[in-house]
Order: sequence, then structure tokens, then C-alpha cells
Amino acid sequence: MASKAVYSHRDPMLKKRDDFEDILEERRNTSDLRYALRCYTPALYKGLTPCTASELKTMVLQSDQLLYVINQVSKETGTATDEIQSEAEAILEEMAHRLQLSTIRFFAFTLSKIFKTLFRSICVNEEGIQRLQQTIQEQPVVLLPSHRSYMDFLLMSYILYTYDLALPVIAAGMDFMGMKIVGEMLRMSGAFFIRRSFGGDKLYWTVFSEYVKIMLKNGFAPVEFFLEGTRSRTAKSLTPKLGLLNIVMDPFLKGEVFDISLVPVSISYERILEEALYARELLGVPKPKESTSGLFKARKILSENYGSIHVYFGQPVSARSLAEGRVDRSQFNLTPRHIPRKPSEGIQDFVNDSAFRLVRSQEENMVLKPWVLLAALLLQNQAAGNKLGVLVEDLTEQAVWLRDLSRQFGAFLHWPDHIPPSRVVSSSLSLHRSLVRVSEGRVQLNLEPGSGSGFPPPAMTPEEELLSKAVVVLSCASYRNQVLHVFIRAALLASAIHSVAGSRKQEIFNTFSFLRNMFSNEFILRPGAEVQDFEEACYLLVKSAVLQVHQQEVLVTDRGHRTLAFLTSILDPFVQGYQMVCRFLCEEATESLTEKQFVPAVRKFFIKHLLTGGLKYVEVLSSDLQKNALAALLRLGAVQKLRGGANEGTLKVNTVMVNSLEDTLGGKLPTQKPLAARL
Repeated sequence: MASKAVYSHRDPMLKKRDDFEDILEERRNTSDLRYALRCYTPALYKGLTPCTASELKTMVLQSDQLLYVINQVSKETGTATDEIQSEAEAILEEMAHRLQLSTIRFFAFTLSKIFKTLFRSICVNEEGIQRLQQTIQEQPVVLLPSHRSYMDFLLMSYILYTYDLALPVIAAGMDFMGMKIVGEMLRMSGAFFIRRSFGGDKLYWTVFSEYVKIMLKNGFAPVEFFLEGTRSRTAKSLTPKLGLLNIVMDPFLKGEVFDISLVPVSISYERILEEALYARELLGVPKPKESTSGLFKARKILSENYGSIHVYFGQPVSARSLAEGRVDRSQFNLTPRHIPRKPSEGIQDFVNDSAFRLVRSQEENMVLKPWVLLAALLLQNQAAGNKLGVLVEDLTEQAVWLRDLSRQFGAFLHWPDHIPPSRVVSSSLSLHRSLVRVSEGRVQLNLEPGSGSGFPPPAMTPEEELLSKAVVVLSCASYRNQVLHVFIRAALLASAIHSVAGSRKQEIFNTFSFLRNMFSNEFILRPGAEVQDFEEACYLLVKSAVLQVHQQEVLVTDRGHRTLAFLTSILDPFVQGYQMVCRFLCEEATESLTEKQFVPAVRKFFIKHLLTGGLKYVEVLSSDLQKNALAALLRLGAVQKLRGGANEGTLKVNTVMVNSLEDTLGGKLPTQKPLAARL
């Protein structure tokens, strides 16, 4: 039953949503010190006695797999096993957590103070907590939160402490370890530190994987990591990274545990603390290094209001039910368990498919706030060249229309129905006043030079002025992006209908498949699920009276044009961005262009076209969009990355194919049908 939350294709309107509880309400009325010092006795997996950090290290260092790899590395390098053993101990020392209740209590007290200042409410689904409490006692648990803010892992531990649940051990990047005092405090609150990449370091990989697997197999604590690997700067879900998921699946696949429960957790922020920081990063301003002094400098955010947070603990997904009928686990009996082996192609496909399902489950349980819809509408108004802004009454009418459409599409929308829409809209605009301004009854994006952007306001060059506007547009787009998972399949279908001259279903499906494949680095679209996604898009648009779908034809209803126009507009910035990347590669790319030089060069090209009016959407300046477009072209074989020798990393462009893709994206489909069908 657990896996159905991930697979489910029933009517999204029928999906039951849990009730939420604001955990800050009690914090505002009782002592934070008493809360931090209260009796904390979480139930553990099968009633185990917690294991100390030093006992855990001993188990890792004595594991058969690590001892086997130490011998292998010794044979390969000619280094004495004692020396490699010492290296393994040093790696483990650098990596391991040192969970201490006293540090947890300190964080509980401090975070209570901070959260009450920053947020109006932190709402948690109680049923999800009850499900998790039960699951932790029965099976090893892996917590998989979405990742949109630095706040995520602190928030997760804070919630579990509040509900008297076992605290997780959390995979964290090495960047945090460099933060004086704070890095050690994070270690003592359950963080273990891992390198961003291991290269071919066999010893490091083995120490790391054994550390995670032993914690998981013995159920000492839930293991927590981010499937996306890093924070999403755009608030879209990122393509999942599979390294850690492969590791946590391993004990189940080898029959070392009966099952593992994977719990997707969706964290939704009404206002993101890092919104302007992310926008500047997407424009090429380097990410500030994590430091304790930087943390104290960020104190000024405490004077701001960041609205509410919703945290939804999803249905635990059983690894056993995911694998049923898909994985023959007897293949793992052919070699001893302690001998490392590369996962077969079938196992890699299974883990990849599971990861996509879990991220989709995270997306479906994201709680969307009214501002997400307003941001989508304001960006479309701005792109349409509406310089005077939109009347508040018109924006409210559009927002109510979009609210109803979102609900028909199954969005998990937190729109207070007992409050008049005009008040809901004005409250959202007020919370995001750094991004929008209301003047003489009209609303527009706050695009005045330097307004809240961090770029110097006086005496700007046209380029600086454009980048100042781009900070606001990209910040706004990060909120609009939160609703994209609701509309993406229908938007791909709407764009396909818009591009195809006739109404033939097969032609529309071919174009839908082409667009879906083109944008599969941009959105969470499960590999191999084209037909399923097409049918889901048709179902949603028929249900909302936009289309009539017959066996051979797809027809637009009279009342469907407004919805189709909105859906194609949502995809337009991505279409134009990818088109312009194609144009850049054909017109400006030199033979010595490397992947590293690509983003700065394409940004310069885009700025030139935006300043001369050749480009409509400022959000194409996002380095995320540019990198995704290049990844798509590399995947499709239109661009190749040369390897080895002096040309290492150089991009070789197939101009004929790139030109064809640009034309196809531009809707010149009649001459491009074979290409669209082939892709």
C-alpha cells in the first residue's frame, strides 16, 4: 500500500490531504528553556539501545567490505595495509557525526527564538508524523526532504525533536565543516560531512558507504539526505543524484534487511530567506563561502517577515514494493556480500526510476501559497510589455481564475477560502514588497534600478540596469517555478497544439514527445513515461473543459483558449532560452569554446540581445536554464564534449542539428517532422 502514494494516478481532486498543526503556536505561549530541557525519549528501531559514535566507528573499521578494499588498494598501490588502515581512520574521523543531546537542546532553544522571529507559522501534517513514528520502530528509515534553503536540515531536526522522534543523521557537504564552531556544532547535532565528489577514490567511497549502511542496517537513527544533492536555486526540483540512494538501497537488495522505508518530505516556504542571493548566483555572482562571520552578518534578516512554512511528511515508500516484479535479488547471491560490485544496468534503471518517483511525490505534496500564482501572472504581464502594471482588481480576478484551474489540476494549494480574495492578494503583495510595488491601484514588478537587488543604484550602465532588473525577475520566477510541476505536462501539450498546424493526435503526440525530451533536464519527467504523461495532460485538459480528445484528433473548445494561452506562456521563457542557446552555438561559438567558458559567453550574448530588444524574457539570463539547455544538446548528440589531450572539455557543435532544433523549437514543424519524431 505504501508505494501507491508514489504511483497513484487517480483523480488528484480525490486525494485526501492531512490536517496541519502549527508547532510555533505552543512555542509562543510556553517557555523555550523548558521545551529545550524537557524529557526526550524517542522510540527506536525494534527498541534498540542507541549506539555511541565511537562504537559506530569501530563497526565501520572492522567491516568485511572495508577490510577487503584495504587489501585491494594495498595490492594495487604497493602501500602497506597498516598505512591504508590509518588513512581509512582519518577519513572516518573527518566524516563522522558526534550526536550529543546537549547540543540538540542548545539548538532547540536557539532555533525556537529564531523561528518565532522569522516565521508566522511552521505547519506540520500530524498524520505524517504519526506514520513516521510507527515506521521508525519497524524498519530502517531514510528521510528525503526537498532542498530549497539552508534552513531545511535544521528545520527537520527541530520538528523531529518537537515530536519526540529519533533525530536523523544528516549527510552534509564539506563546506559546512569549514565554519568555525558552527561546523562542530552541526556535527554534534547529527551531521556527517562528505566530499562533493569522490573521483575514483575507492577507499573514501567504501568508508562512506559502509558508514551509511551500518547506521541504516542497525537502525541507530533515520538517515537523512537530499535526493537533489544541492539546494535548488530556482525552486524547481532538480534531477536526482543517485549515489546515496544506491548506497541506502544496497542492504535491502543484498537481503541484509527485510525492507527500507523511504520517506519523501516536502518543505514549502512562503518566502525564501535566500531569494536575492540565489538570483545573483544565477547571474554569475559567486556563491559566498560558508562562514561563521557570514552567519552573524545575516542577522539583519531577523527583522524581516518570511510568512509561513508547510512541512509535509509523505507516505513511507517501501523499497520492497518498489522492487517487486522489477528486480531479481538472487543476482546478489552470486558473489560474497563484502565484495564491492558495480550495479548492473537493471539495478541502475531501478534506482533511477525510484528516485524520479520519490521526487515527483515530493512535488505533489508541496503546499503552494497564493503568491506562487501571483508571481506567475505578474511575470506573464511583464513579458507582455505591460509597463503600467496590472490593476489590483484585474490581478485578483486572474488569481481567482488561476486558483480554480490549479485546484482542477490537483495542486496542493493553501488559499484561505474564508478570507475575501482581495485580502488574500493584498496580504501576499505586502509580504513580497521587495519584489512588487502597488501604486495608484496598479501592481508591477519592482524593477526600479537597485531596488532591493544588491547592485549599486546610482549611475548604472545599461548592462548593470538590466542585471538589477534580472535579480527581481529571477526572484519572482523562483516562486512561479514552484507551480510548474502542476502544469508542466499540460503546458507541453498546449505548446505542441500551438506548434502543430492541424489537430491530428499523432502529430501532436510526436511534438509533445519532442518537447518533453528537449526539456527533460529542466523538469522532473520520468524517463520512458511519454505516453503516460501525454495521457495525464489530455485527462487534465479534458476534465477542465479545455480540450476534446478523440481517437485521431485533439480539438480545442471555445472556452479553452484562455487556459491554453496561459499554459504556453508558462513554457515560453524556456523555449526562447533554449532557442537562443542554439543560435549562440551556431553564430558565436568558437572552435575552442569549452564547457567552462560556455555560461559566461552565452550570458554576454543574451545581454546583447536583451538590450537590443531581440529577446523578450529576462529570465533566460539564469545560468541554470543555460546549463540545462547545454546538457540537453549534449544528451541529444547535437553538441559533443571532446575528451583527452589539448582539446579536453572543448565543445564540438553539429550546426546542422542545432539549427534544426532551433527551428523546431520555433514552431517551424512542417519541415521538421522527421527530426521531432526521431527525438
